[in-house]
Amino acid sequence: MENSLDSLNDEQMEAVTTTEGFVRVIAGAGSGKTRALSHRFAYLVNDIGILPSHILCVTFTNKAASEMRARIKKLTGDNDTGYISTFHGFCVSVLQEDSHAVSYPKSFMVLDNSDINAMLQIIYDERGLTLRQMTFSAARDMIEIQKLFKRPTYYEDMIALSLDALQKKYLEAETPSDIIFYGYLYQQKKCFALDYNDLLKFVLHIFQTNDEIRQKWQERLEYIMIDEFQDIDFIQYELMKALCAFHKNLFVVGDPDQTIYTWRGADIKYLLEFDSEFPGTKTIIMNKNYRSTPEILACANSLISKNAKRISKDLMSERHLPERQHSMPIYCHSKSSEDEALFIAETIESLLTQDIHAGDIAVLFRAHYISRSIEETFQKKKIAYTLFSGLPFFERTEIKDSLCYLRMAAYKDDLSFMRIVNSPKRNVGEKRIAALKEYVEKNGGSLYSALKACAEDEIFKSTKAGSFISLIEKYSSCYDKMQVSELFSHIMNESGYEKALRTEGSQERLDNLAELKQAIHEYEVTCGEEARLTDFLNHLALYTNADIGTDKDAVRLMTVHAAKGLEFPVVFIAGLSENMFPSKKVDSLAAMEEERRLAFVALTRAKDFLYLTDSEASESTPGFGYRYPSRFIFDIDKGLLHYEHELPDELVKNARSYTKDSESYLEKISALAGLEKGDRIQHAILGMGTILEADEVKKQYSIAFDKMPTPRKMSFKAPIKKI
Repeated sequence: MENSLDSLNDEQMEAVTTTEGFVRVIAGAGSGKTRALSHRFAYLVNDIGILPSHILCVTFTNKAASEMRARIKKLTGDNDTGYISTFHGFCVSVLQEDSHAVSYPKSFMVLDNSDINAMLQIIYDERGLTLRQMTFSAARDMIEIQKLFKRPTYYEDMIALSLDALQKKYLEAETPSDIIFYGYLYQQKKCFALDYNDLLKFVLHIFQTNDEIRQKWQERLEYIMIDEFQDIDFIQYELMKALCAFHKNLFVVGDPDQTIYTWRGADIKYLLEFDSEFPGTKTIIMNKNYRSTPEILACANSLISKNAKRISKDLMSERHLPERQHSMPIYCHSKSSEDEALFIAETIESLLTQDIHAGDIAVLFRAHYISRSIEETFQKKKIAYTLFSGLPFFERTEIKDSLCYLRMAAYKDDLSFMRIVNSPKRNVGEKRIAALKEYVEKNGGSLYSALKACAEDEIFKSTKAGSFISLIEKYSSCYDKMQVSELFSHIMNESGYEKALRTEGSQERLDNLAELKQAIHEYEVTCGEEARLTDFLNHLALYTNADIGTDKDAVRLMTVHAAKGLEFPVVFIAGLSENMFPSKKVDSLAAMEEERRLAFVALTRAKDFLYLTDSEASESTPGFGYRYPSRFIFDIDKGLLHYEHELPDELVKNARSYTKDSESYLEKISALAGLEKGDRIQHAILGMGTILEADEVKKQYSIAFDKMPTPRKMSFKAPIKKI
């Protein structure tokens, strides 16, 4: 067991030992905030004597939570690490204890995207909808917007309405949006399934309506710590306020310069205005960086200083490397994206001869399409790489199938049944599934219960339905008495699923199954004897691709958003051109500041070597257009970058002129975006009018003009001004 105060710097020590009241830590990139959080937890337990189960520590990824638990175990020597989880994970813990308050069983299911898609498929089939009307991806987005903004009290229907009443709403719905939305709520209620939004909404509803439960959790959680506070959204903020209201011990850590998720609901004001919301707040600034060289940080500081909405601070490097040939970050401007990719590839080839491994190198970009020419060049050069995109790990067929076997043991739900009843082949095809659905329609119950009832019927005589039923019955009766890893091995073996994969000869799919087994093992090690199947299934449903790493020694290609929280000895930031990074979708000064913060995050992923690259055009994409270097290149003081090639004066002049025009345009748009419902305006051509509605999502107004009989919809770009 380590001393919880060992090896802390002065600012970290202050953060760790300031235990009472409201504390805000502004922690710069690479400043050791995870160390401060874990040592603070250990200090509360070891030095003050607080019970671990009375501490809540919220992180923003499951991977970060796992790492935090491992650190704290090492510091305290105690397997009890309290509540260390994401907000969603904590809400699962609350509901597993108090779901009765919303009339839900403790064995509720947590849905991931592939589960939602399966529900959508049922709805589309039942109501004759097609993907032309709405793709599954668009439907998921629509459902989320409905739940968060359009119908924020939707959960009252899920809680209060009976299944029949919810089905009636679904069947009476007429528009595709309403059909999908109420069909989805009905499907959720059928198997008591909750998605990510429901977890937060249900728990907040419980805290707002049930004084006894709220007080129980308030009194239990004597100390609350929240990491990555710059990423918190409104619902999470309200949950936090409810939880800390009794003991008033709230410790938040964040960096306004790394707020890059406003499109997901994050609001920088919660961190910037924390001291106004909670009078008496103590603010501690941690700006000693242990990750990057002084040269890299000088570039990052220079870049982010151009943002207006921030708490001013400069990162100071605590790392000093021996003299090397290119200590300054390098900027390379190319004529084409192919030349840009070639520069990256040839530089990597050189680095690989200097005792640097491929896995030490990351190539970051604003959007996935930028990687195309880089991948092609890497393939030609035979440079091993891993692309962090495509199908998320937990949505791969073999992973979902094997998890659905486990879910059948616990829940016997229709979604899992439909997925695995014929995988591997048991001769239970569409015709027999249709017969089961017809049985359920007449008699009620689940598809699995229908199969049990009909297993001896003539239609199922030539199938392996009996062996499937025997398998599920065997393990549904004893799963809570077995370790998850043991249960998994038995089911994979006895179901014939793993054997089918081996017969198929797909090594990649078998490797993915081995990765899942490792994830189960790690979960059991973390949770010990308390590792239950239902907890594990809910735990995995909350995982994202960001929680799965790779041990493959290959160059990492990923978006900057995916790289958040990671670090690499060598970082390339590709595609630093106007309308690429910053994105062409930027439509306000606030959005441009977020793009600059995103660039800051990208720069601060680098430990030793940093390369910035851009190109004027793409040879393989005719008509793609000429591109200027990103304004973020010019935001960095020129003396801090080594220019591989000097830029022509005319190019610099034109690029700066383009940026200036862009800034003026964004200022105008930002001013217009401030108009609200009821404001009187004057249009340059159409005259006086009144704002009826301001739609921030579509960036448009509905305006009733004095001299026009009907309203008009206009973009934020319209020539109007408030009067």
